[in-house]
Order: sequence, then C-alpha cells, then structure tokens
Amino acid sequence: MERSDILIIGGGPGGYEIAARKAAEGCSVTLIEQSDLGGTCLNRGCIPTKCLCATARTALEIREAAKFGIDTGEVSVDHARAKARMHGIVDGLRNDVTQALRMVKVVKATARILPDGTIEAGGELYAADKVLIATGSAPARLRVEGAELAITSDELLSEGATLPASVVIIGGGVIGIEFASILNALGTEVTVVEFCREILPQFDPDVAKRLRLALQGRGVRFATGASVKSIRAGMEVVYDTRRGEATATAETVLMATGRRPIVPDGTAEAGITLSEHGFIEVDERMRTSREGFYAAGDVTGICMLAHAASAQAEIALSDNAEIDLDIIPSAVFSTPEAAMVGLTADRCAAIGLEHAVGRCNYASNGKALADGATGLVKIVYNPRTRLILGVHVLGEHASDIVAEAAALMYGMVSVDDLASGLIHSHPTLSELLQTAARNATV
Repeated sequence: MERSDILIIGGGPGGYEIAARKAAEGCSVTLIEQSDLGGTCLNRGCIPTKCLCATARTALEIREAAKFGIDTGEVSVDHARAKARMHGIVDGLRNDVTQALRMVKVVKATARILPDGTIEAGGELYAADKVLIATGSAPARLRVEGAELAITSDELLSEGATLPASVVIIGGGVIGIEFASILNALGTEVTVVEFCREILPQFDPDVAKRLRLALQGRGVRFATGASVKSIRAGMEVVYDTRRGEATATAETVLMATGRRPIVPDGTAEAGITLSEHGFIEVDERMRTSREGFYAAGDVTGICMLAHAASAQAEIALSDNAEIDLDIIPSAVFSTPEAAMVGLTADRCAAIGLEHAVGRCNYASNGKALADGATGLVKIVYNPRTRLILGVHVLGEHASDIVAEAAALMYGMVSVDDLASGLIHSHPTLSELLQTAARNATV
C-alpha cells in the first residue's frame, strides 16, 4: 500500500490546483484521475465553450461593422478551423496542468473507495491522512421517452462533431443559453425549450428577460413554461405549454438540463453520506461524514462552478483558508454577457431581507455608447446597513464588472463608498457600477 499526506480523486479545478499548491508546500500528494487532467472545465466545458464564444462574438462584430463605418463582404464561419483552434488551446492548457503537477504523483485510473477507507486504483492500494473527493459531474438527461436521441454538450464539443443546420436546445440555463448564443452566431437555426417561465431562473429577472429579447432579436426562438414530454424519431421535441401541446423539430436536439454528480464507487459503503439527489454531503469545512474524507466541487452540488470547486478545495485542505462561499460570481458568456454575484431582489424578498435597488443603463455611459454596447447594471443593497447584497449585469464585459463587485462585497464596501469614495477611470464600463451606486443613494 502506498501512503501519502493527501490523496485527491479527480483532476479537475477542485483537484489539480490544490494538489499542485500542497505539493509545493512540501506535502506528499497523490492525484487519481481516470480521464484527461483539467476535468470538465478544461476539456468539455468552460474553456472549449469560451473558444467558440470568441469565434461567435467575432463573427457578430464583423457582421455589425457597418454601424462603425466599416464595410465588409459576406461573413462565413469555417467551423472546422474554429474547432481546431479550440482543441489547440485546450491541448496547450492541458499540458500546463501536467507541468503544474510535476511534484504530484498522478495515477491514471478509476478510483474506488474501500470500506476501510483505502483507495483502490489501477489494481493498487492507496491511503492518506486526508482524502479529497473532487470527481465533478456529468450532463444529466431528462427522463422522457426518446431522451437517448439527444446529444449533450460533451458530444457537441467533441472533436468530430459538425455544426448542425438547426438545433432544439432543451434547457434555458447557463449551458443552454451559451450554446444558443454560440450556435446562432455560427449560422445554426436555434430553438430553446425551457421549463421555467423565464430563461436563467437563478439570475435577476430583468437581466434574463433582456438577454432573451436580445437573442430573439438575432433569430433565436424560445418556448418558456414548456414541459418536454418526449423526443420522437426525426428529432421532434414534444412539449406541453399553457396553450396545449406543441412541437419543435431540428437536425439535432441538445440536452442542456443540468448535471449529475460523479461519485466514486464504494462511497456510500465507506460511510460517506449522500443526499437524496446523490451528491456528497459536507459541512462548512467541506468535511464528509467520514473522518479524514472531504469533498469539493460539483460532486457536492454546492455552486457548480469551476472557481467554486477551487475555493472549496482550499477550504477543505487549508486550515487557515478564509473564503466566503456566499460571494461567488457567475457569468453566462453569451453575446451580450450576463453576470451576477450575491442575492437578487426577488431572493431578498423571498427570505424577508430588507433591500433596495440602484440601477443604470449602459446608454448612460460614454464608453458603452462609443463601443455600441447596450445593457444594464443593478445593485441590490441593504438600506439600513448600506452594504451591497448583490450585483447583476447584462452587457459587454459583464463578467469583469461583476468581478469588481465581488471584491467590493468581500471588503464590505458600502454602496455610499462605491458611489463617492472610489475613483473609477474615465471613460470605462466600470463607471456603470459607480453610476448604479449613485442612483441607489439618491
């Protein structure tokens, strides 16, 4: 049996980053990964989609160049070349991860947790003082007739996948909307079928509605409040609405209905408690029900984002880590972008939290006007304490604006200090955040 200070199951963001850091600190670290290092984010998620987002955004910018006084010819997208660029970037970053783990013992095998707490992988046994389970998640499918006819984001991003002429996307969450934006810009006819009354149900309703309208303006069709019943041969999606049964047909059906946890074999048998939905239950320090075992990332079901996984792993394996998991920004890299951090006004109302809202439109900002950018910024704050509770943005560089907001929230900067105490460079989109704060203090 091989023993180390730390053993990590899973080579995604929740695993490889903390593994490299702890090895650099002098700990003996073993990392077990059954597939490619980098996890879903690098290989089948965040990075591949952002590469395609960049291609899509560039295509849209060229098509709209005339409004800036630039005449172009007809724009065509070579999907194969775009995919080749994507895979080249992914391969390069995967090599970077390998280099970062040069001080870590990496085992390419599937891990199984034995009842005594040892780990079997590749026919060998491993043990450690601390074990971190960071095995991530996989695309989930609706349990409806014909679900097997649909593809998932994994298949759509695979090396051999071609660009469909038309697609029905089941699910209007982050994954579904990003692909709707990408595929529409690349020339695919897109229909989105979403169960909730509005897309992006976790986002601010104004942001979600404006994004939907922007995508509709580009030709994306939406069916909201729609419950999928089946997928028929011929790629016909059957769904119920308030007005009765309806159908949508396309060359391809993309299932974007959330993700399910990937839990190592033997987890429950080893005394590690799972939730009713199969996620590993953890406490505030990411400890499982078995001593010495921790979990981080998608497998816990707590904020299923790559950067959240990295933060959770830090909490689990660094005793002095002080990280506020309530302040985690998230973004949809559509065109335009949508991003958020903290609470929405609706969520504040639901939990009985006193709140008020300050807002401004991109149209009030000189840099936005110069760039031809549209959108809005909303600040949700406590009118008594004056502390910022949440920030919600739709528009160009929304993800960057929300990153500043997250830093301000972490530092407990008041909406008044943001309005008058901080100086933003001019002209920049960052001034939108300050303008929203000033509108909140009027």
